[in-house]
Formats: sequence, C-alpha cells, structure tokens
Amino acid sequence: MKHTSKTLIALAIAAATSQAHAAGFQLNSQSATGIGRAFAGDAVIADNASVLSRNPAAMAMFDRPELSVGAAIADVKIKVSDAVYHGLIDSNLGSIDDAGSTKVIPNIYYIHPINNKWAVGVAAFSNFGTGTDTSGLNSANSPGFQNQFLGNTELTTINFNASVSYRINEQLSLGAGIDIIHGAGEIHRGEAIPTTGSLLDVDADGIGIGGIVGATYELNKDHRFGLSYRFSPTVNASGDVKKFGATGLDEIDVPVPDIFQIAGYHKVASQVALHYTAQWTGWSEFDRISSNGGEEIKVYNWDDSWLFSVGATYYLNPQWELRVGYMHDQGVVGGNSEPSISIPDSDRNWYTAGASWHFSKNSTVDFGLAVVRGKDVNVVEQGATVDLGGGPISTGALSATTNSNAIYYSLQYNYRF
Repeated sequence: MKHTSKTLIALAIAAATSQAHAAGFQLNSQSATGIGRAFAGDAVIADNASVLSRNPAAMAMFDRPELSVGAAIADVKIKVSDAVYHGLIDSNLGSIDDAGSTKVIPNIYYIHPINNKWAVGVAAFSNFGTGTDTSGLNSANSPGFQNQFLGNTELTTINFNASVSYRINEQLSLGAGIDIIHGAGEIHRGEAIPTTGSLLDVDADGIGIGGIVGATYELNKDHRFGLSYRFSPTVNASGDVKKFGATGLDEIDVPVPDIFQIAGYHKVASQVALHYTAQWTGWSEFDRISSNGGEEIKVYNWDDSWLFSVGATYYLNPQWELRVGYMHDQGVVGGNSEPSISIPDSDRNWYTAGASWHFSKNSTVDFGLAVVRGKDVNVVEQGATVDLGGGPISTGALSATTNSNAIYYSLQYNYRF
C-alpha cells in the first residue's frame, strides 16, 4: 500500500505542478496596454515601463524615469464534460462547468535612464498561474483510484527581474536581464482507500534563476522592430507532503520552456499605428517531470508552440488612445503528447480592446479587456501503474471533454518623472 500511495502522490504532484506551466495557463496579463492590443508589438512599442516584461532593450527609448503599476483580473472558466473513470468497472463521474477560478494578477515596473546610452530597470510580474478544482466530478466524495485525477490546485509564480540596456547608435539598442522566479502552490487530492485520509496535501514552493536578452532596431520614430529571448530555468520545488509517507518526494524538478519573440510597430498615418508579434515557446523541453532521486514521475512530450498577434492603435487626440487586437495561441498537446484532464489545453483565440487616458502631463491610466476562447478537446488520461506484489497493474484511466475560456480585465497607472 505504501508503494501505491507514493506512486499516486507523485502523479498528483506532477499533474498539479505542470498546470502552472501549461500553455493553457500561461498568463498573458503583464500590462493593461498589452492586453488591449493582444500584446501585438509589445516588445518594441515602449509606451510605458511595462515593456520591461517583454524586451529589456526597449528601455533605451526612454528619456525620463517611468513607473507603471497595474493589475489584471483573470476570470477563467473551465468545463469538464462527460467524465468517465475506466477501471475494473466504468464509472460515470458527470460534468462540471466551474473548475476554473478568478485570479488577481498584479505587476509593477520601473525604468531609469542613466544617460543617453545606459538605462536600468526592475520589475515584478507573473508569467504563470492557475486555480482549478475538479473534485466536483466525485460528488459523493467516494474513495477510489479515480481520485488521482481529481482535486483542487492553487498555483502562482512571481518573476522578479532586473535589467540593463545600452544604446549603440540611433538605430540599434541591446538589453539583458536576470529573472528570479518564485513559484508556490497548494495541492489536494482525495483519498484512494477508505478511511485512510486524503491522498495528497501539499504546500510547495521553489525558486529558479533565468534570464532574458533583447534588441531593438529603429528605422525612425514611426517604424521599429524588437526581439527577445527568455532563458527559462528548471524550477526545483520542495514541499511539505502529508499522508502516506511521501518523504522520498520532497523535491521535484520542473523544466520551464524558453521563449522567443519578434515584434514590429509601424505608424502608417498621423493617427493610426499597426503592430504585430510572433512568439515561439519551446514546450518540447517540458518532456517529463522527475523527482529529486531521478525517478520519472510523469511523461508529457509536449510540442513547441507559436502565438501570433496583430493590433492597431488609434491616437484619437492628445488625451486618448484607443487600441484593438487579435491573437491566435497554439496548444501544446500533439500526436505524441500525454494529455491530462487537469490541463484543458487547446488552440485559443484572443479578442481584445483597450484605451489610454492621459489625464495630466505626466500621468496616464490604461484599460484593457480580453475575451479568450478555447476549443472542446476529447482527453483520455492514463492513470498510474502500481505494483501490489503481483506485478505492475494499471489504476485505470479517465476520459472527458474539456474546454477552457477566460476574460481578462486590466487597469494600469503610469507616471513619468
């Protein structure tokens, strides 16, 4: 029984931890201006200090210190339909339409030009986070191996960044920065054997060190390009695992993918600008999660993914700017991937709008709204394989149809010193 419990705990930790890094839960919420234009051109537009989250080289375009403070509300709706546990006897677990949750995601950025060549900046923002609860699929709260798939998860990451930029000439600027990423989570899974208590209760957190490099090229003030490459770390997370003697799994290594993006901005008329972004995320690096002892916990074999976004800004008058955007974000689960009920991943389409109000000489308020729509996906997730003394056996599988949608609301204040 001890070996069974350890295996199921390992699987639950892997599934829950991966939610923070799945493309379906990757947070595009770093600024209200970015949300309003679907982050099209965000690595080079540099209309406020939040550009630091996308490209440190763009700090070279600031001639005065600037502070940006904001928050986004992510209202995530996750539906799991027609769930069936396939064990010795198939069990219909029903459907739920409220597996998602609402999160408040704050951010803060400060850019300080030192002279006409050098600038520095610091920031705190989030790239990943989720809150899901699929325990409603086991409405009777009955024990069983189906509980390895069901439960609630609360996960957040915070990216602390410090960066520097250098202007080589009027056209070319370079930048680099260091990322300190802190992740924390609470994970719970129900009981597998009657009267033995919860399968999993964990408080876990960890830190990883990464970095970012970037460049901008300005043809002139109305036409410019930017690119960046974020080197993401392997996060080592340690946890307080309760129940079933899980001391052997007190640490796990979670590889986080690198991110590359290229962006452009073009002011095509006196009041109109067009902008765009293409972003690649190297999810194929996230092939598996391993324990601190090197034990393979869960295989994913995800695919690399791209997102493409286009946007437009209308400079209505000196007080107001209006913006719209569209993004297509590819999912990461392909033909060789291992799908999971806890990761309702699919291609997603973003429809966004926003505005900026320059209510004084140095102060601006930004508003952003995004409606995100995913697709229905049929998922079959395989359970753990355990050895009860007579050889390895499967603990079953869970099939369901998943769908994930979201609405982002964002507000931001900018002050130029």
